[in-house]
Amino acid sequence: MIFNSFLFILIYPFLFLLYYAIPASWKTARNVFLLVLSYALYMCWKPVYALILLAVTLSTYFTARMLKGSRNRKAIAVTGTLLSLSPLLFFKYFNFINDNISKAFLYIGIDIHMSDLSLVAPVGISFFTFQALGYLFDVYYRRIEEERNFLIYALFVSFFPSIVSGPINKASLLIPQIRSLRPYFDYTKAVEGMKMLLWGMFMKVVLADRASIYVIFILNNYTSHNGATCALALLFYTFQIYADFAGYSLMAIGVGKTLGFDLLENFRRPFFSYSVTDFWRRWHISLGLWLKDYVYIPLGGSRCSKSRNYFNIIVTFLVSGIWHGANWTYVVWGLLHGLAQVVEKMLGQQKCNYGPFGRGVKILITFLFINFSFIYFRMPTLTDAWALTLKIFDFSQPMGLTIDIPSVSFTLFAIILLLIKEVCDEFTNIRAFHSRHVAVRWCTYAIVLSSILLAGVFGADQFIYANF
Repeated sequence: MIFNSFLFILIYPFLFLLYYAIPASWKTARNVFLLVLSYALYMCWKPVYALILLAVTLSTYFTARMLKGSRNRKAIAVTGTLLSLSPLLFFKYFNFINDNISKAFLYIGIDIHMSDLSLVAPVGISFFTFQALGYLFDVYYRRIEEERNFLIYALFVSFFPSIVSGPINKASLLIPQIRSLRPYFDYTKAVEGMKMLLWGMFMKVVLADRASIYVIFILNNYTSHNGATCALALLFYTFQIYADFAGYSLMAIGVGKTLGFDLLENFRRPFFSYSVTDFWRRWHISLGLWLKDYVYIPLGGSRCSKSRNYFNIIVTFLVSGIWHGANWTYVVWGLLHGLAQVVEKMLGQQKCNYGPFGRGVKILITFLFINFSFIYFRMPTLTDAWALTLKIFDFSQPMGLTIDIPSVSFTLFAIILLLIKEVCDEFTNIRAFHSRHVAVRWCTYAIVLSSILLAGVFGADQFIYANF
């Protein structure tokens, strides 16, 4: 069940009341309620796939338990990792691997093609698999103790606000909160959570889903439109994917807060990044931390020669690209981000020491690169991505725009509101959602809520990152 559906909006107040109807001293009862609720909501997509979630939970739980006191820790950890990864590899990458092996053999004249399987990956499989593996790696590296209580661990892996599209929670952050005796009701935290829900809903249904109408209309038929129109659609897609994913993350964190939990921040105004390196400190923060802790640092991180450090960066972002999808377009997207960071390090441009004007120039350059790289994130094949790139940079075409879509005006309105809020958050102390003046706060709530009701597209689209 997704947060932007009417069903969730209708039933969540009842779930909220049921949760707080359980006395805070009945900690186990509350955790059982949340675990049952998490599995029930997950099963709204395809019930049988809850078995995959349970299998990953069991494999990482028992592997972590077996590590304690064992002399073969590495062998146990490797075996548990492969077992836990196997559903993800099978559902998400089997057809991709099969196709590429078949093409490689066909290139040398051997036809071994096997039919692709009609596989639909369990929703959020990359997120809950990486979250469970992060726990296992932390136990292996002795950063945390293994969790002996299976109920607590199962809730950690399946916690419903974040299971579909993150954040990828660290065990050291979430498990102590599940284990602790939570208060009866934290009014301040619940209000903060409701504000996040409201703004996250605006980002999703007003900006992301409105932008998607124009993006699909243009980019799915890019050969019929000129470069300027395609460039505008690509710009809208950049805001769409940000609003979609950051909107979900805000709603997930907000729902968590209403239940008394603090989840990891996942976005921090990434379009104000002054370098690609800075972008990855602000975009999908939980994945960036996961890659840093379990890929980049184990490879050697920055405590090595420059050439080895550059290699580590490239490998880390190739993993990021592959994590996003079984397609060469994602591999190229990850490679572009890795190479950009290597170039920044070589030129000493990963930081910004040029004053306000220089920072503004670097923010613009970084945004243009991020916008361009999303061509490879959005298009279905490398051929389409390259063709779209050529079309956008073909200035011999007529420069008129195809903008006779009603959603364009709503999208521009939503982008302007988003930018106003983010400029205030990034560069000023103005916080309309948190103003000391009651009138300012409630006017802000009214504007955002009215925008959702008047321009929102409800239940139209699954969250983009739920497919990853």
